[in-house]
Amino acid sequence: MNPKSRSSIRSGLKVKIVLKKDQRSGNLTEGVVKDILTNSPTHPHGIKVRLISGDVGRVKEVLS
Repeated sequence: MNPKSRSSIRSGLKVKIVLKKDQRSGNLTEGVVKDILTNSPTHPHGIKVRLISGDVGRVKEVLS
């Protein structure tokens, strides 16, 4: 699964995202996708999503 491709991200998927405040440190936040916020089919930094917890960030890893 490619975190830079919108087609491989869907609601209910468990992912690791990087929050805006964590972009420098690279800390990842794990959660379940609620909404996909990126409209384009791909994005070089990862698809932006909102997790069920309310956190918003770019997908860096897709978990099973």
